[in-house]
This record gives sequence, C-alpha cells and structure tokens, in this order.
Amino acid sequence: MSSYPNSSSKSHGYFERAQKVLSGGNSRLTTYQQPYIIYGKHGDGCHITDVDNVTRIDFLNNYTSLLHGHCHPKIVEAIRKQAGNLISIALGTFEELKYAELLCDRVEAFDQIRFMNSGTEAMMQAIRAARAYTGRPMIAKCEGAYHGAYDFAEVTYGTTPDVWGKGDPEPTPYANGTPKAVAENVKIIPFNDIDSIERILGPHATELAAIALDLVPLSLGTILVDTEFLTAIRQFADKHGILVICDEVVTFRLGQQGAHKFFGIDPDLIALGKIIGGGIPIGAVAGKREYMSVFDPSNGRPLLPHGGTFNGNPMAMAAGYAALSIWTPEEIERLNQLGDLARNKLTDALNSAGVAGQVTGMGTLFQLHLNNHPIHDYRSFYRSSEEQEMHAQLHRFFLNNGILINPGGIGAISTPMCEEEIETLADVTYEGLRQLNFGAT
Repeated sequence: MSSYPNSSSKSHGYFERAQKVLSGGNSRLTTYQQPYIIYGKHGDGCHITDVDNVTRIDFLNNYTSLLHGHCHPKIVEAIRKQAGNLISIALGTFEELKYAELLCDRVEAFDQIRFMNSGTEAMMQAIRAARAYTGRPMIAKCEGAYHGAYDFAEVTYGTTPDVWGKGDPEPTPYANGTPKAVAENVKIIPFNDIDSIERILGPHATELAAIALDLVPLSLGTILVDTEFLTAIRQFADKHGILVICDEVVTFRLGQQGAHKFFGIDPDLIALGKIIGGGIPIGAVAGKREYMSVFDPSNGRPLLPHGGTFNGNPMAMAAGYAALSIWTPEEIERLNQLGDLARNKLTDALNSAGVAGQVTGMGTLFQLHLNNHPIHDYRSFYRSSEEQEMHAQLHRFFLNNGILINPGGIGAISTPMCEEEIETLADVTYEGLRQLNFGAT
C-alpha cells in the first residue's frame, strides 16, 4: 500500500489542479484534509479504492449516509432503470408517492412527509415550519450540536473555550458576518442538563417556536441523550406550545423508526437525510399532519411556501426506495450487533495498548476517544489541541493501513460488513495505538 502523504501520487496532483478552479481545492469542508485530499475512484460494498489504486475498508460511509456501502446491486439497478425513464421533471411522479407511502407506513410519527435535497435543507425547513405554525421567532438547541449549514442551526457549533465564559452558554454565530439578530433568536442549553431548560428557556417560552434535538449527536462525541432530559423537554414544550424537532439526519439509521422511537420521545417534526437517499442527495421533513399543514397550498398561499427544482426528484426517490426496501428488521439487528462488536473490540484495543480512551455510540454508530473522562455534553467532549493531534496521527495511520474513518474517530457500519471487517478495524487500531505510543493509562 502506498503511503500518505506522497507528493508523486495522483491525488496530490489532482489537488494541485483543483486549487486553481475550486475554492480551497474542493466543494466540501468535511473532505478537506492536509496536505491534500484523497480522490476516490471506485467503490464496491464496504471497500473504496482511490485514484492511486489504494483500497480501504470504508467505515466513514460518506459520513454515515451509505447504509448499504458502495454500489449495492439493487440500488444501482433502481438508479439505472430510473435514469432510463425520467431523471427530473416539473410534474409529480409515482416514485415520490410510492416512497412517501413506504416511509409513512413504516414510521408511526410520520403522518406526512415532504422531500427536499439535503439534511441541511430538512432542518432549515423544519425550523421554518415551526415558526410558521406558531408565529414565533425563536428556536432553542443544545450547545455544540450540529444541525446543518443554516445560520440559526449553526449557533454555538464549534465554539472554543475562549468564548465559553463561566455561566450559561451564550448564543455564538458560527460563520463570519452572521447578523446579530440570528444569535438573538436562538437560545442555547447544555445537552442533558435538565435544570437549564426552565432556567434558560423559561423566560423566553412565549417566544420559542421550536426546540431542536439530536438524540445521538456526533458533534458532541456520539453520546446518548438522557431519557429524563427528553421527558423534561417534551413536558416544557407541551406546556408552552413549543414544537419539538428531532434531527434524525444521522440517527434514522439506528432503526426502522429512527432514534426517537428507541428513546421514547414523540416529536412534532423530524428532519431526515443521508440514508433515505440510497446514496443520492436527499432531505425530508416529516411529522404530524397538523404541523405539516403549513406547507399545504391547496387553500391558497401556504403559511410556509416551499418550492425547489429538485425536491422529490425521481432519481433520489428510486434509490431511496430501493435502499429502505432492503433494510429489514433482520439486517438492522445484525448491523446493531456488529456495532456492539465494534465498540467492544475497540475498547479492547485501547486497553491492550495501555491507552486511556473510550468508545461511545449506539447501533451502527461508534466514536473512538483518546481520553477516559466522562462525556455528557459539548464542553466535556471538547478536545484539547494535544488530543486533536493524537487523533490526527491515528487517522494518518488508519489511512496507511487500509481503513477509511473520520479524522475524529467517528465510524458507521454498513450492510456489506461482517465480523471480519470489525476485527481488521480493531487490529489496526491496536497496532496504531501501540506504534504511536500515546502513553499508558
């Protein structure tokens, strides 16, 4: 296997060319890495081969969106067939109807659904729907949680200790130039902090349209929401006429009805994306008919006008329908067992290497941490520069030993995987920890 980085590699050459025509050399921050981006060429099942013919086991799965890995034959055939019939059109399609029926029949919380093109759009439209329904301007979210690239949803994402202060979290814009009014209309509570709900949100209860929640947030270390915290959120929302939005763009892969069913919360609106597109760009908002009615134009101009040239496009509908049709309860159980195996094997690797660490996650999601202190919210998850550097070194080791994984240690299981891939991941992790000599516990 050729080593990374390698200035004579095709990827290096492509990246040099790309910097001339693409801002930063690419169109997606999450694929950027120093000193250059690796360029993919071919995917097959749980393996990805780059332009330098290096093949790796793909535990990144396009940031959790490829539930069935690369080029699953049934999904490829669905895409091929649809491409021969209709790629896009300014009319309704049976493919959209059929897929909506599948999702609404499967998920109890879905009375109706509306399709769009990304998880970012889904959260944006869910927030706008809550505002349209309630007539209120504000939203609330948890500190550090990522809900897509939308100004309001990004508030406090990626904040650093120098802006935290000693009190409750302050609404802090993510992108330069964000209007002050954005932060003024977002209230922030620490994840899993029950007392903060009344203390921080109570004074603004009549101004809040929605509370946005990710139940297993990757941006907070892939930790699990506390059920008592969820109950308190639901009770507070009901008391004050506030909608609860569950961001299931990632967590819908945890079961046929998503994470909200597992944790026992009844959301008003749910944002979807990633796996429901079968590898094609997609997003969706689903939920109770009463709240989804803000999109309905049948009685004139809707409370929330919502268009989009590629909303419900037939290619995404066909690929998504195929992907979810083969996502059976039996496969879900098998994948979740592989997820348990991965978390246990990675924990064993840390212990065997004598490295202070832990593994979080649930179902098909896992995250490796190179610390062993309790993680319960964004601030306890936040990694020091030293730990970030350790992860960077381990990520480089993974790349050079046949593993593709998120630089922060996040991984996802796909259906082409079996115990062999999990064993390989654990072996490479152990060897990397041992060779990099991060220190004994």
